[in-house]
Amino acid sequence: MGVIGNQVAEPLTIHQKLKGAKLWEKVKEMLGLVRIPAAEVRIRDYPHQMSGGMRQRVVGAIALSCKPHLLIADEPTTSLDVTIQSQYLRLLKEIQQESGVSMIFITHDLGIVARICDRVAVMYAGKIVERAQVRELYNNPQHPYTVALMKSLPKLEERVARLFAIGGQPPSLLDLPAGCAFYPRCSQADEKCRQEYPPTVDITEGHSASCWRLKEQ
Repeated sequence: MGVIGNQVAEPLTIHQKLKGAKLWEKVKEMLGLVRIPAAEVRIRDYPHQMSGGMRQRVVGAIALSCKPHLLIADEPTTSLDVTIQSQYLRLLKEIQQESGVSMIFITHDLGIVARICDRVAVMYAGKIVERAQVRELYNNPQHPYTVALMKSLPKLEERVARLFAIGGQPPSLLDLPAGCAFYPRCSQADEKCRQEYPPTVDITEGHSASCWRLKEQ
């Protein structure tokens, strides 16, 4: 694996056809965009010479180098400690506001969703089961899976001996049931849920969920 300057330069060389002085000026510009200090020096560093947070910023520089319209961030903070995670999320938000790039942020951390996202889609077994504006979803979850996720979050004002957990196990994606995949774990399910996948129901403007219980209300 080469120095980080070469890694950031590769997509610029392939897609933007940059070379020579223009290429390296662009590399330093991209490292500066993700707030890597002394970019003209750090371009000669190897990944092992950088912290986890700095390496994550280099990945961001590579992803943004060719000015994408859409950036897909798949669990970008998983390996970072809480302090560095907070800094990186703040950086992503700043970059999004400055560049106008759209972001799809994939994460299992509902705290991160609340902090960085505008809209959220909750997925279960490969399908979107609910979608809404972030504040609407957190205040008014409708799908049983979303409700269970919210119940599993610890609350500072409450002291409990044991956190809520969703019973059972997710289904195998190789052998999904004909009906709702959450059926075996849902306390409100009936036979119809097992046999047929529910339609999408509009709850309010921009808020929808797929559940037979909502269809029948």
